[in-house]
Amino acid sequence: MSSLHHRHLAVSPDWLALYYRHPLEITHGEGRHVWDADGNRYLDFFGGILTTMTAHALPEVTKAVSEQAGRIIHSSTLYLNRPMVELAERVATLSGIPDARVFFTTSGTEANDTALLLATTYRRSNQILAMRNSYHGRSFSAVSITGNNAWSPTSLSPLQTLYVHGGVRTRGPYAHLGDGEFIAACVADLEDLLGHTRAPAALIAEPIQGVGGFTSPPDGLYAAFREVLNRHGILWISDEVQTGWGRSGEHFWGWQAHGRSGPPDILTFAKGIGNGMSIGGVVARADVMNCLDANSISTFGGSPVTMAAGLANLTYLLEHDLQGNARRVGGLLIERLRAIGAASECVREVRGRGLMIGIELVKPGTDEANPEAAAAVLEAAREGGLLLGKGGGHSTSVLRIAPPLSLSIPEAEEGAAILADALRTVG
Repeated sequence: MSSLHHRHLAVSPDWLALYYRHPLEITHGEGRHVWDADGNRYLDFFGGILTTMTAHALPEVTKAVSEQAGRIIHSSTLYLNRPMVELAERVATLSGIPDARVFFTTSGTEANDTALLLATTYRRSNQILAMRNSYHGRSFSAVSITGNNAWSPTSLSPLQTLYVHGGVRTRGPYAHLGDGEFIAACVADLEDLLGHTRAPAALIAEPIQGVGGFTSPPDGLYAAFREVLNRHGILWISDEVQTGWGRSGEHFWGWQAHGRSGPPDILTFAKGIGNGMSIGGVVARADVMNCLDANSISTFGGSPVTMAAGLANLTYLLEHDLQGNARRVGGLLIERLRAIGAASECVREVRGRGLMIGIELVKPGTDEANPEAAAAVLEAAREGGLLLGKGGGHSTSVLRIAPPLSLSIPEAEEGAAILADALRTVG
C-alpha cells in the first residue's frame, strides 16, 4: 500500500470508493492521456467520470481560467457577473426550451436537487416518477429518486418516488418485444401507474442511463411518455448530466432522440461543460423557473472562474464540431468493440452511441451479471495503459467507455486493442 493510499484511508469515509487494487494517483494530463505519480502514461477512456469532455489541459480553457482568476475569482450571484450571463445566454439558446431561464450550480447532484424543488413547487406535489436503473446524484433528495440500489444508501426521503419501466432495453419484462411493442408496453405501464396514484410533479429520466451502464430505451419512448404526461399536467425533467453537449454524436442533447413531442420542461446539466471545473445547472421555462416565492442565491454556482472555463470549453466544442467527431470516431469504436465482443463468451452486449459506450459482461453461457470479470478487465486494461469506468444495474458488470470528445481514430484503435487483450484475460 502506498503512503498516500494509507493516508487516504486514515481520513476518508469507508464508502468513498477507489478504483483498482493499488489505487492510482493521477498527477497531470494532456489531450486524451494522463500520467500517474510513477510516470506511467494512460489513454483515458473515462474522463474523470465523463467530465473531461474536450481534452486534458485544453489550452483555451486553462488560459480562460488563468486570466479570469487574475481578475477576480469569486463574487457570488448577489452581483452582476458577465461570464455567467454570457454562458447562460448560450445555454438557453442551445437548450431548445422556449423562454428559457438558466440557474447555475456546482454539480449535477445540485442541479437535480434544484429541478426537483422547481417541479414539486410548481405542481404542489411531492410525488416523482423516475426510471428503474437510474442515477441522479448523491444528495438526500437525489438518492431518493435513484432506481439503482448500489447507489441508494437510504430509503428515507421527503419525496414519494414511483418507478417506471423503459430505461433498460435488453433486460426486464419487456426485453423480448420489438421496439414499437416495447414502447407501447412501457406507455401502458405508465398509464396504469397514473391510475393508482395522486398526480405526480414530474418524470425525471436520463436519456441514456450513465451509472446504470449506458442503457437506453428505443428512440421515441420519452416522446410517447410526454403525450401521457401532458394530459396529466406532469412535467418532464431530462437529466443531461452525462448525455449532454453532443457526447452521443447523433444529438446535442439526449432528449432530442425523443423530441417528437417537444423539449423537456426542465433540463439539468453538469460534468462536461466545465471540462473538469465544477459547473452544473438547470434550464427551465420561465414560468417553471420563476415559481419559487422565497429568496434564493448560489454562493459558488456561476463562479466567474468556472463560467469563463465553461464559455471557453463550449466555444471549443462547437467550433471544432466535437459532436461530429463523437459520431464519427465513436461509430468506428463501437463497431470495433462489437467485433471484439463477439469473440468473448463473457460479453453479453456492446451498446451505446457516439463516445458513450457500455460493454456488459456476464458469466459464460449465462445471462448472469459478472462483476468479478468487470473488475478483472478494469485491472488488466490499466496494466495495458488504458483507463475505463464501471457501472450497471443489479451488479456492477458493465465497462463504461467515455473518452474526451476530441478522441482521434488512432487513439480509438489503440484503446480497442488494449481492451481486446484485457478481455482475453477473463475468457
